[in-house]
Amino acid sequence: MAAIFPPIDFEPNPLFESIISDLLVQDYSVVDHFFNEETVLLLRDSLLTHFEEDRFKKAAIGNKTNELVAVGIRGDYILWIDEHVQNTATAAFFSQINTLVTYLNRTCFMGLLHKEFHFALYPPGTGYKRHIDTFQNDDRRKLSIAFYLNEGDWSPTDGGALALYLPEVEGEKTITIEPKAGRMVIFESQKIPHEVLVAHRDRLSITGWLKTS
Repeated sequence: MAAIFPPIDFEPNPLFESIISDLLVQDYSVVDHFFNEETVLLLRDSLLTHFEEDRFKKAAIGNKTNELVAVGIRGDYILWIDEHVQNTATAAFFSQINTLVTYLNRTCFMGLLHKEFHFALYPPGTGYKRHIDTFQNDDRRKLSIAFYLNEGDWSPTDGGALALYLPEVEGEKTITIEPKAGRMVIFESQKIPHEVLVAHRDRLSITGWLKTS
């Protein structure tokens, strides 16, 4: 993350400033109220409707030039979200995301130009083994985002936590983040290996990346 040098006439946003501060200090941030409850419900309903319509596909690993379905590594089903084909739910989602992107570019000079997001559903018994969100032939992803849409309360016995592996002077430490409804996790794509631990019930989310080109 670049240092923060806001223009003199720039109105600070406390929520976004908290995210930036976290990224500067620890390379990740966890926010529990990035969207209001109504938007969370709309996004969940949209995900479930598309899934019931059999519009999801088995997720692959790698990028478009080197894509492979590997069930033993990654078990989710996904549906890419087209920002230009919106309903009420996705319009609210992209409105807030675009506001965040504008703020990051104005305060941190990150040069974020593009974004890509998809709905994701992990059935019981599936996860996504440890990996990093950049590729050998493509390092444009700068920030990774996961936003959780799970129904009801989520407990540790439900599995499906996001594990972040953070480097330390000696070895590394593991941070586990429960995928509670309405929670967003944002972290530096090129720095933090992470893993979706095996879920024991359907795990619903939107996952995506903010990119430089």
